[in-house]
Amino acid sequence: MSITANGDVIAQKNDKIWIAVFIFAFLGLMVDGADLMFLSYSLSSLKKDFGLTNVEAGMLGSITLAGMAIGGIFGGWAADRFGRVRTVVWTILVFSVGTAALGATTNFWEFATFRFISALGLGAEYVVCNTLMAEYVPTEKRTTVLGTLQAGWSVGYVVATLLAGWILPTYGWRWLFYIAIIPVPMALVMRRIVPEPATWVAARAKAAADKAAGVVVSVKKESAYKIIFGDPNHRRMFILWALTAGFLQFGYYGVNNWMPSYLEKELHMNFKSMTGYMVGTYVAMILGKVIAGWLADKFGRRAIFALGAIGTAAFLPVIVMYNSPENIVYLLVIFGFLYGVPYGVNATYMTESFETKIRGSAVGGAYNVGRIGAAIAPAAIGYLATEGSIGLGFLVMAGAYFVCGLIPALFIKEKLYDPLK
Repeated sequence: MSITANGDVIAQKNDKIWIAVFIFAFLGLMVDGADLMFLSYSLSSLKKDFGLTNVEAGMLGSITLAGMAIGGIFGGWAADRFGRVRTVVWTILVFSVGTAALGATTNFWEFATFRFISALGLGAEYVVCNTLMAEYVPTEKRTTVLGTLQAGWSVGYVVATLLAGWILPTYGWRWLFYIAIIPVPMALVMRRIVPEPATWVAARAKAAADKAAGVVVSVKKESAYKIIFGDPNHRRMFILWALTAGFLQFGYYGVNNWMPSYLEKELHMNFKSMTGYMVGTYVAMILGKVIAGWLADKFGRRAIFALGAIGTAAFLPVIVMYNSPENIVYLLVIFGFLYGVPYGVNATYMTESFETKIRGSAVGGAYNVGRIGAAIAPAAIGYLATEGSIGLGFLVMAGAYFVCGLIPALFIKEKLYDPLK
């Protein structure tokens, strides 16, 4: 590798630095996923300690997702402007410090404020890690690698579940958040050894050369979003992905945020049994993401994404209406596999939909505009839980998954741009 005059690390062609990139991106998504699940497992304790209603508890999930949406949009812009690696490092610092601060909060509003701050980093880190990795992997195996990378998020769920089962009963919810400070050293190491992608460095060098040569300075000033919305094809793709991401996240985060409470409160499982079942669900999800990535490289991003989303939509009512103490573990494992499939394909499918100069902004913008749906979902289930049941909310999530699969199946072509060019 080499270092530019302004301190940016870049890769040379013969370096195998992509291995380090994958390791750090995987670890980044792992701590991202774990951080998100800490809230889910702490909800019951927070409701008791802070005297929260179901709606207020749901609002904490919605505040998290709103922060992730804003963070993801600005994270994509920052990745285009300042570099993928530099942005990932700062996002890890923000969400680690912000999450650790949650352990010292004393009421709903303090918790909500620091949760929003930490969520800014969470949302940005997810988008930029995927963009960074996509710009290192050859097209023919990109979805396999990015699907495996997505498994890092689910590994984080497993880690969070195991930690919750150990820490919550003995030490309480505060220590579950204090340990989020651990990723800070990882971020500092990452900044030293992981290079910026060659395509991003080349795009920035070209822009600098054009500016030095006096080539249409006004173009240099044009923002990525002006380019996106000024071009009919980019604009159409952005809107389609924003809608798809909205329905995907409405379903995913609604179910994910309330599944532990559903198992504990409505299916009457004790906490340790519930966490054991959730580990099984998340392990199946890891497998679903990896296999989905491999299948998408063989049979296409579009088909596998749509099948995963529509399959999840069909299976959610099965869990709600046909669960029993004897079959719930099997239902959760099958569900875990199915709802992992769209996320095993999503990162590759989206990043290949936009060219390099706007990729960070376009992917970050579309995916995180979609978080509007995600932000509504936890509070919506909280409302439905108050008026009816959490299971009723899950049926609404199933409808969202169906639409999420239908949009790309009908309207979004695959492999429009190669991130390595």
